[in-house]
Amino acid sequence: MTGTALAVVARDAGLRTSTTRELERRYGSDYRVVSATGRGELDAALSAAGDPTVAVLLGGLGEDDPDGLEVLRACHAEHPGAIAVALVRWGAFETARPIFEAITVGQLDRWVYAPQGCPDEEFHRSVTEILDEWSSRRGGGFEAVRIIGHRWDPHAQHLRDQMTRNRIPLGIYEAGSPEGRAMLADLELEQPRLPVVVVRFRPEQTVLEAPTDLEVAEAFGLFDPLDPDAVHDVAIVGAGPAGLGASVYAASEGLDTLHLECEAVGGQAGTSSLIRNYLGFPTGVSGSRLAFSAYLQAWAFGTTFSFMRTAASLRTEDGLHRITLHDGTAVRARSVVIATGAAWRRVGVPELEAFTGRGVFYGAAVSEAPAMAGRHVFVVGGGNSAGQAAVYLSRYAERVTVLVRRSSLAETMSDYLIRELEALPRVDVRYRVQVAGGRGSDVLETVVLRDLDTGAETEEPGMLFVMIGSEPRTDWLAGTLARDRWGFLLTGAALLAGGDVTPAWPLDRPPALLETSTPGVFAAGDVRQGSVKRVASAVGEGALAVTLVHAHLASLAASSAAR
Repeated sequence: MTGTALAVVARDAGLRTSTTRELERRYGSDYRVVSATGRGELDAALSAAGDPTVAVLLGGLGEDDPDGLEVLRACHAEHPGAIAVALVRWGAFETARPIFEAITVGQLDRWVYAPQGCPDEEFHRSVTEILDEWSSRRGGGFEAVRIIGHRWDPHAQHLRDQMTRNRIPLGIYEAGSPEGRAMLADLELEQPRLPVVVVRFRPEQTVLEAPTDLEVAEAFGLFDPLDPDAVHDVAIVGAGPAGLGASVYAASEGLDTLHLECEAVGGQAGTSSLIRNYLGFPTGVSGSRLAFSAYLQAWAFGTTFSFMRTAASLRTEDGLHRITLHDGTAVRARSVVIATGAAWRRVGVPELEAFTGRGVFYGAAVSEAPAMAGRHVFVVGGGNSAGQAAVYLSRYAERVTVLVRRSSLAETMSDYLIRELEALPRVDVRYRVQVAGGRGSDVLETVVLRDLDTGAETEEPGMLFVMIGSEPRTDWLAGTLARDRWGFLLTGAALLAGGDVTPAWPLDRPPALLETSTPGVFAAGDVRQGSVKRVASAVGEGALAVTLVHAHLASLAASSAAR
């Protein structure tokens, strides 16, 4: 790692000196620590140090560095692989808003307070987290698993995504490269079926050719046979924030908890590079780190996890719920929490995927809106969510344009919202248009729009908010649990709201708040109709579901005693 540098760029001599000293004391044996007052001086310092790879760029921002963000961005352009961090003195609260806005639009990765003492463990905790993030992005180091294949092979990409989201130390090698060919030769594989997965952390190394998810899970030791005779207190389906919240509270409160997950922990939230609005993480936290920490917490409390298990059907007999899995096996439980989640429909333009979170945002606009000041914002969608987002964004953005594929909003948006959009001077609506592309460097800079009637395309500067609906993962419950017309599970009062609810609520007592049309089966998180699309609310619903599970189990015990 001595070929890797931590760089401090600040005109404030006291801040620069104290930060450099603390970095050298704690990290000097593993990293080069260089400091400079500006871009040119940094280039010279790095050259004198042998041009090491820059892992972290800490740029001063404050009274002596009023243009600190601009300087940091200029340095970052020269070292795009580094993590850009604003370095501020404690109490310099005037720097907060520009920092938050820069983070929102992807011009800055993190911020930290400069060290206040010697040693400053709070400062070092932040730096260690940043270095861990950089190491995860870069790869290298210990490789628990190696994947040898073709870079753009969908199967190889799927395996890489699954393992990365589960925070498995991973090495990825192109099969046609000299290194990849040498590895295949060492494994005595002349014409292997790619991708090849090498499991290196088990007592005996396992080599898999073009493996299925089940074969990978079995090689990892995660696919222990499920006992078909066991009856669990609660079975949780889906390991996103709602499911993990339920798992932590259920296991910690002594319930026999089985958790089924078909992919990786974290769900949609697990793919987020930085969640900034989750309680208790002022500088943000990656979705994978948050989810993996929750998984470890539930596991420590005693949850039994079974990965690569896809639920295929649910049936209830004699008060017990039977979940049949796609491989034909089945598990039984006295209660069930469905937390399979939902995904925002993607805009469907591959070149825009790289800008997710960096100018392309899915879902609500509240946290990103202040950073849109002075910008042109495009809102994609014709429903109420898109209309409400446009209204809110218009408080900050210089211009908001709502993009609608239809020729009218009348069928998809409430009348009051349509009238409000028409009255707002900063908002306009374009009909019969779709997003066809986008361009940018670090962040999205321009959006390509296509007229659906003429086919003509225009390219305009702006950022993108996409609200074109979400798709709940409930196909396997069709006909078993009551759903709305979009597939979201109906719970609580929604089951008694009138209309043709099928299947109907079967008992004289009203359903509990998160209870589905089958007593003892609960839904939490995005899979549920009316849920709030936030990580915190999903975790809260998971915890609340466990309270309702306790009440259900108590009623079962009382009924059994009465008999």
